[in-house]
Amino acid sequence: MDEHAKSQFKWKFYRLSVELNVIILLVAVSVLVFFIVHSPFTLPLIAGMLIVAAVTAFDFFRKYRETKIWLDANAVKEPEKGEGSSQ
Repeated sequence: MDEHAKSQFKWKFYRLSVELNVIILLVAVSVLVFFIVHSPFTLPLIAGMLIVAAVTAFDFFRKYRETKIWLDANAVKEPEKGEGSSQ
């Protein structure tokens, strides 16, 4: 993989990891809000956070598949230990 492809992969991986962290935090905070906050706005707030998490998860899985296909196309396959050597 050349330097430009490595740089692209770094940013693709960074975006996916940030997006996954946002999904996890939204779900975790919605569970905490459910148990801690007792207000008439609690359920709409939780529903909003879970909807945002679901939309973000949909985008995450789409981008994950695209990045995996891109990585398979740009990865340089290294020869295994047994191939091409006399050892």
